Amino acid sequence: MKKILVASSALVAIAFAGQAQASEPIKLSVGGYMEQWAGFADEDNTATGGRKNAFQSDTEVHFKGSTTLDNGIEVGAVIELEGETSGDQVDEQYLYINGGFGRIEMGKNDSAADAMGITAPAVGPVGVNDGDMDQWTNAYLIDTVRSSGDQNRATYYTPVMGGFRAGVSFADDSNRNGASSYNNTDGSGDNIISAGLEFNHDFGGVTLGLSAVGENQGEGNWYGFGSNVGFGNFTVGGSYGHTEDDYGLSDRETKNQDLDAFDLGVSYAMDAASVSLTYGYEDFGTGDISAVDLGLRYALGAGVSWRSSVFWFDQENDTAVDNDGYGVVTGLRLDF
Repeated sequence: MKKILVASSALVAIAFAGQAQASEPIKLSVGGYMEQWAGFADEDNTATGGRKNAFQSDTEVHFKGSTTLDNGIEVGAVIELEGETSGDQVDEQYLYINGGFGRIEMGKNDSAADAMGITAPAVGPVGVNDGDMDQWTNAYLIDTVRSSGDQNRATYYTPVMGGFRAGVSFADDSNRNGASSYNNTDGSGDNIISAGLEFNHDFGGVTLGLSAVGENQGEGNWYGFGSNVGFGNFTVGGSYGHTEDDYGLSDRETKNQDLDAFDLGVSYAMDAASVSLTYGYEDFGTGDISAVDLGLRYALGAGVSWRSSVFWFDQENDTAVDNDGYGVVTGLRLDF
């Protein structure tokens, strides 16, 4: 029996190798984006005082490549490098396998819940939901889809069936990119189980997107729901997220507190221009924050867009100084 198993394994390996040699070798293409922003902000937090800075930048270089085996299965790789960072130089790196069975991803990547979560439409560079408002002010960052970051994980997505698709992820405890305990072997983090369900369909000119996502880390969970509806040039939508007080305590900004957040927004697209108005709110246990963002995006050419945001926020704190303020940000994004 043992000889039969060894011989069978060898035949399978030879067959797979033959298919791989017959397919085209993987050649990586270069892509990514560059964002350069200029702006100002004014806030009333006397403990920190005034704006943080006048300029922001974010750049990533992406290497992607794939090949299709003789059996029709696509195998590919994605490597994303940070243009400027004080932590990990590699943002994400993973391989994927696509076929009639769905999609499998393995490596350091976002969870299924993070990838499938729908939030309110927003076209500006700042936004109110997991955006960059905390990069310009000392505002608490509203988040309805609370990401566990790039972890060593395996993810499976089902094929799309009638507009529905499901996904599930598992990450071990080796911790996220840039964590002090990360050593690619073991760490101090928690195993993370993530899942999502989405529905996307076009009903004769009216598009509908729905998502239900959630994640378990440590002794607690977070979960959220989102929806976008598109008709004509308009898109309206929103999302809600709840985080339990014992979810991922080692990674939480506010520990031992339940978090409840939501956002609502509308966008309008006309030729090369898009505009959006988005409102966000979060109760983070020791206070709450409301924020509004008016965003503008204008396509100047292929891969070049001018984007701007005018934003305002009001944060009430139970145990610290209250803060409110506003800001204006503008700049260019290049996609290549």
